[in-house]
Amino acid sequence: MKNSFKYFKTSPEIIRLAVMMYVRFPLSLRQVEDLLHERGIDVSYETVRYWWNRFGPLFAAEIRKKRQADARASTQWRWHLDEVYVKINGEIHYLWRAVYHEGEVLESFVTKKRDRKAALTFLRKIMRRYDSPQIMVTDKLRSYRAAMKQIGIENRQETGRWLNNRAENSHQPFRRRERGMAKFRSTKSLQKFVSIHASVHNHFNKERHLNNANTFKADRAAALVEWRQLAV
Repeated sequence: MKNSFKYFKTSPEIIRLAVMMYVRFPLSLRQVEDLLHERGIDVSYETVRYWWNRFGPLFAAEIRKKRQADARASTQWRWHLDEVYVKINGEIHYLWRAVYHEGEVLESFVTKKRDRKAALTFLRKIMRRYDSPQIMVTDKLRSYRAAMKQIGIENRQETGRWLNNRAENSHQPFRRRERGMAKFRSTKSLQKFVSIHASVHNHFNKERHLNNANTFKADRAAALVEWRQLAV
């Protein structure tokens, strides 16, 4: 396997730590620089920026590859779809998100509009990767209905006042992370970050509220071990 860290003088462990801290937690680049400095690691925030841009997509791709095969069978029951607005240079864009019934983020997609065309592109993108579910839970945005009708799956749509809490709650980690950043300056940078953030969040999300302390600590330790083996 190709060594992704071949031309880097810094150890892979430090690079993985910096990327994890920046993507997973609501920290700015300068805050990550300060936390690394407290651990005796002297790097600039621009170096942290370069690391997450260079290695973030690589780590996210490995996580998706490992989880996708296991998730394919379990994702065929119910999807929750939702969209929220995000400002890019002062302009409103829309972040679409698909979550399956156990809370794992399947796909995040950024568009300028939330019309039928955007919803159709989003649905086709996720269905190419995960096939088609038995049920799609959405809000009452008419674009979903129009897009599903064009595909021929409108009979699988469900809407309700509280049915889509799963998708709405899935936006919260990103919103917390967004506040720690200096916003976004392009659609491309937003799409890149949300894709990486979703994969990292899935990897470390061990559902503390569903497990006892010992199980949670074991799962958390296993997730860290897997993270430290990425791109080796």
